[in-house]
Amino acid sequence: MDTFFIAHGAVNVVVDETVPVRSFLQSWKSDTMQETPKAILMVSGHWDTDAPTVNLVHGTNDTIHDFNGFPEFFYQLKYPAPGAPDVAMRVKELLDTSGFGPVKEEKARGLDHAVWVPLMLMYPEANIPVCELSVQTGRSAEYHYNLGKALAPLRDEGVLIIGSGHVTHNLKDRGPTDGPTPKWASDFDTWVKDSLLNGRYDEVNNCEKVQGYKRNHLKPDHLFPLHVALGAAGKGAKATLIHHSWTDSVISYASYRFTAAAAQ
Repeated sequence: MDTFFIAHGAVNVVVDETVPVRSFLQSWKSDTMQETPKAILMVSGHWDTDAPTVNLVHGTNDTIHDFNGFPEFFYQLKYPAPGAPDVAMRVKELLDTSGFGPVKEEKARGLDHAVWVPLMLMYPEANIPVCELSVQTGRSAEYHYNLGKALAPLRDEGVLIIGSGHVTHNLKDRGPTDGPTPKWASDFDTWVKDSLLNGRYDEVNNCEKVQGYKRNHLKPDHLFPLHVALGAAGKGAKATLIHHSWTDSVISYASYRFTAAAAQ
């Protein structure tokens, strides 16, 4: 099972056909991932905790409307995917035994929009169990890569691991979608792409030292899911760019597939 990093966008992606990532997500099962996973583990850029935390839900996941300023329609949307308590416990076991514990459990938390917005387009039937995992912005990119490595056994257990975030995510400097992308955003996006496609993962795991990192990520919550997905693919994994577009001048929708070395 390959791992993925996808750009999730805002909630309007669900209905706005002018956002290019929408058609990419809608064609997920036909063009990107033909195999149906047993369950999905989503690493969310919208869940930041002090320690790794999973939502352990028996029954149906609630839909969290963690956004403001949208029409009422969007607050009525539901993605009633079943919880994946067995996956949550397996994640807890893998991380605890690898030194990332104690992993916490959230039994009342549902799915935030970094999870349900893309899944609503990728798996609209909402019939695949979903578990969500948090990031820790107080830790480093390398920490998240190593955390991902600890989760690698899930790939052989039929669990699809997806990091959901954005390669660039400076909401304060947003501009018009049809406007030019500033150099500080395009340079960082290109650096991530070139580093991943050329296997320079040590550089990716030290991204905090790269020029433009802080300008593109006032907080690294939307970038660290990429490191988890990359680490979960294992040593020697191959990165492939599977989608690329921009909105708001500065928000990159670059999305990547990570193929394990044994599957290449």
